[in-house]
Amino acid sequence: MTPAWLPLGAIALVGTLLAVVGADPPEYPDHRRLLVLRDAAGRERPIASPREWRRRRAHLLAHMQRVMGPLPGSERRVPLDPRVHEEVVTDRFVRRKIDFASEPGDRVPAYLFLPRARGRHPAVLCLHPTNRLGKAEPAGLGGRSDLHYALHLAERGYVTLAPDYVNFGEHRFDPYAAGYASGSMKAIWDNLRAVDLLQSLPEVDPRRIGVIGHSLGGHNALFTAAFDERLIAIVSNCGFTAFPAYYGGNLAGWSGPTYMPRLRSEFGLDPRRVPFDFHEIVAALAPRAFLAIAPVRDDNFAVEGVREVIDAARAVYRLFGASERLAALYPDAAHAFPSEAREVAYAWLDRWLGR
Repeated sequence: MTPAWLPLGAIALVGTLLAVVGADPPEYPDHRRLLVLRDAAGRERPIASPREWRRRRAHLLAHMQRVMGPLPGSERRVPLDPRVHEEVVTDRFVRRKIDFASEPGDRVPAYLFLPRARGRHPAVLCLHPTNRLGKAEPAGLGGRSDLHYALHLAERGYVTLAPDYVNFGEHRFDPYAAGYASGSMKAIWDNLRAVDLLQSLPEVDPRRIGVIGHSLGGHNALFTAAFDERLIAIVSNCGFTAFPAYYGGNLAGWSGPTYMPRLRSEFGLDPRRVPFDFHEIVAALAPRAFLAIAPVRDDNFAVEGVREVIDAARAVYRLFGASERLAALYPDAAHAFPSEAREVAYAWLDRWLGR
């Protein structure tokens, strides 16, 4: 069933909320303390309702844009103009190699899977990990079989869309020359346009769209879902940890051109100076369904930081009366997507997207 709290045009709320907050949101030194709201002078008051949390959430989106650069507006929302370059038909689905216009001067390559069964289906945006193959890996056309989740979900009856992250796979574009402050924000924008594309397809139920990703795709999914409430079920595998737990607080890995260079240039790679953390991002998903999968031997995203994030975010999910919509799995594995974790992830999407 479609949640009553989700308007189809929820993405439009982002601009409205940011306009209310303004360009100078209050700082929150302790990102674990989520149920407090600060004013411009730093005075705090407790958050007691979902409506009050929405204002704190708007502060988060403003802080993310301080680091990632501003979310583009309607001036970049050109017609999608999807084009099909290849089509493969199987007994269960049709796989198309496509591209679509994300903004002036850029087309995003992607693989689109469509079930052969008639009717409208739930859809999942499938975001690839750090791999030169880009979209081809989740599409099952190379790389590790445990990361073929666009193919796996298509076999379960979903419409799936696997786009290339900027400068991965076949997607060549200079986001900085185009005015972006980060690769992360360019990816968010491309993903928002990918959701636009999914909603435009006659095979898709526009109110049942989720997102899944591993590693780069895992935090790409989180960043996108924070800005786009049309994504009602989110799965992140090996995608994040609290910034102080990331390599002992050394954020250099987050500061390259693929991600957020301002972490180095403006925040000195110091987690204490970064104006947001994953505690707030996960909480910003409430009351939507979020599953974090964090292997205990992941040497990239330390599991103790994930546990801290999830524990903090539970308070916001309780505020919405949505505790069952937040879950975490900690498999005994390294930086991977083992079969038992994938089955939990796919069942999670089945549950909340009503496959």
